[in-house]
Amino acid sequence: MNAKWAMPPHGQFLDKQLNLKAYRDFVGEVTSDTSDNLEAMIFRLKELEGEWHLNTALLLTSAIGLSGEVGEFNEIVKKLIFHGKEMNADVQDHMIKELGDIAWYFMNMCRAIGVDMEDVIEYNVKKLKKRYPGGEFDVYQSNNKAEGDI
Repeated sequence: MNAKWAMPPHGQFLDKQLNLKAYRDFVGEVTSDTSDNLEAMIFRLKELEGEWHLNTALLLTSAIGLSGEVGEFNEIVKKLIFHGKEMNADVQDHMIKELGDIAWYFMNMCRAIGVDMEDVIEYNVKKLKKRYPGGEFDVYQSNNKAEGDI
């Protein structure tokens, strides 16, 4: 392993006090240029648009938007399960609205990469049929995926 990327000696980040400056410097060293430099990010986005004909603006907006909407949906689930919120028609309606927002961003992600939602679903079905050849969920297969299965 390259010494530059080796884990710091025990205690460099945590001694009796947390050394946030050392951690900040470490994080800066292991952050990609496209994450840390606007010009490099813009170059990469344009490169992807040209090379793959991606709509990178739509892809980025949709990926970030999807994360936010999934977070909002998960907040409802958290409150139902862990905070004792009662399930009722209003909660279900709220969940449906968030699922609609999730579907909207998902569809835009499909548009961004130039695929149809039907193709995504078909690919997913083929993957799951291969993973579960008996047609039922299997704990072993779920935890021990075949090489190349994601």
